[in-house]
Amino acid sequence: MEHKRITVFLAIIWGVVAILPLFFGSTNFIMHILIMCLIWSVVASCWDLIMGFAGIFSFGQVAFFVIGSYSSAIISARLGVPPVFSVFIAGIFTAGLGVLVGLPCLKLKGAYIALVTFAVHMILEPVLKGDIGRALGTGGARGILTIAPMNIFGYTFTSSDPIPYFYLLFLVAVVCSVIILMVIKSHWGTAFLALKDAEEFASCLGVSAFKYKLMVFALTSFLTGMIGGFYAHYVGMLSTRMLGIDLFVTLMIILVIGGVGKFPGAVIGAFITIAVNEMLSPLGSYRPIILGGLVVVLVLALPDGITGLFEKMFSEKKQGLSH
Repeated sequence: MEHKRITVFLAIIWGVVAILPLFFGSTNFIMHILIMCLIWSVVASCWDLIMGFAGIFSFGQVAFFVIGSYSSAIISARLGVPPVFSVFIAGIFTAGLGVLVGLPCLKLKGAYIALVTFAVHMILEPVLKGDIGRALGTGGARGILTIAPMNIFGYTFTSSDPIPYFYLLFLVAVVCSVIILMVIKSHWGTAFLALKDAEEFASCLGVSAFKYKLMVFALTSFLTGMIGGFYAHYVGMLSTRMLGIDLFVTLMIILVIGGVGKFPGAVIGAFITIAVNEMLSPLGSYRPIILGGLVVVLVLALPDGITGLFEKMFSEKKQGLSH
């Protein structure tokens, strides 16, 4: 999709999302779903940037989200830092860890990077539950049960009044989307695609794989960790259950529905997936079966996701007009 078209498409999406509280603001449950959609749209967009555009098969996105969540909660509680600042500090800390994880991945490709990053995911739970985690303030297996709510200029955001929190996270999600869009449109995005499609040839042209891979690890880890901090201060409690397979699968479904490497498909995928997932919650154990079936159908019917379908429709319309 052309950059100008992506910008217009993204503006339309966020314009529609911005007015949703006018229709659903009186229903806290729906507002909660919309807030979760905003949070996961950022996480999924970051994963799409690193995997769909940069071609790095990182499976550590949920781990970075959890690290950001715990970091912001601990920094706020232990050091007395206001949540509005702790979320950004947590993002910087997560970015540092992202770079450390990215360093050994520089000499690896494909499935090996996936294994290394997923190992971070696997290691994180015992660390948070163990003696080291308890010493840091993770609460061990019990988790963190009380987290200070977000407070800006004396106003406290609470989950009982979700509309202000929705617009706060809406602003954060829009800013994150704009940053990702600017990266895609810049020489960074060109370098990512070059390294993804032909790394050896790109390296011969002077494109530094070391530089750009570390940059994408740092940027996506920062944004993911920061939104993880906002999540922690919104829900008010954390546990290692977040590292279960459910969130990981949910993220994969978001990318499949939206289209991998089809930004802003991850944003659309997040709203569809999270909304459907919540509506299917009364079905209990049947929910993952239905979601799994939905993914199979979508992969067969829409291999490039919903965004790919829009691209195809637009190109066909353009060809029809030209004839």
